[in-house]
Amino acid sequence: MREPLRDKERLNHILTAIQHVEEYTNGLTQAQLNSDLLHLHATVYNIQIIGEAVYKLSLEFKENHPKTPWKVIEKMRHILVHDYYQINKDVLWSVITEDLSPLKAQAEEYISNL
Repeated sequence: MREPLRDKERLNHILTAIQHVEEYTNGLTQAQLNSDLLHLHATVYNIQIIGEAVYKLSLEFKENHPKTPWKVIEKMRHILVHDYYQINKDVLWSVITEDLSPLKAQAEEYISNL
């Protein structure tokens, strides 16, 4: 059973992983990231962490915060872990450039309200 008391800790894991992705991809184009295996693998790993932390959030917390696409985030983690051999790098880049910033803002908001 997931513990509501640990939701803040999981949200902090999400923020830390997002900060790592920001560091690893700062100033890189998609082509540069795709050709730099060290940064690519580090980025994928941290997106996996985000998905795992989301998965471990309590169901109550996720139900109380429906504006965040929790299921989509969890699904991304499953794809990166289980279908690692067919990662769509365009989708990965979209997550990095379009999805992480709103998630970061939401996680910061949620933490401030806990």
